[in-house]
Formats: sequence, C-alpha cells, structure tokens
Amino acid sequence: MGADRALNFMNEMLWNGLLIAGPILCATLLVGILISIFQVATQIQEITLSYVPKILVSGALLIALGPWMVSRMTDFARSLYLTIPTLAG
Repeated sequence: MGADRALNFMNEMLWNGLLIAGPILCATLLVGILISIFQVATQIQEITLSYVPKILVSGALLIALGPWMVSRMTDFARSLYLTIPTLAG
C-alpha cells in the first residue's frame, strides 16, 4: 500500500470521526455556554447546574442520532474491509 492511499484512509477516518462526534460536541458546547451565561447573570455557582443539562442533551442526541452514527461507522469499516483484497495487487 502506498503512502498516498494510507493518507487517504486516514483522511476519511478523521472526517468520519468529525462528522460522527461533531453534533454531540457542538450541542454540549452550546448548552455549556448558555448555562455559563445564566450562571453569570444570576450569580448561581452550582457545579451540577452545568453538568446535568450537558449529560441530558448528550443522552438525547445519542438516542436520536445513534442509528445514523452506527451506520456511518459500519459503512466506513465495511469499505475498509472490502479494500483489503485490493491492497496486495
């Protein structure tokens, strides 16, 4: 296998990882910023106030987007396994 093909696989892997993790990371970032603004405005410094909404949003998104995430990872893994016979030739 050439270096260009290995780099192409690495590029695909990184983009798939970004696409799979991106929605959850962006949603928890947005919730964290909103909770931080709320804490600054009200001067409530409760530590669980920031963690619980992030966990709830992450769980809801995992339930909603889980099948899409798994199918995306499965398709990528299947394409890698199907290219194994072509690597020898």
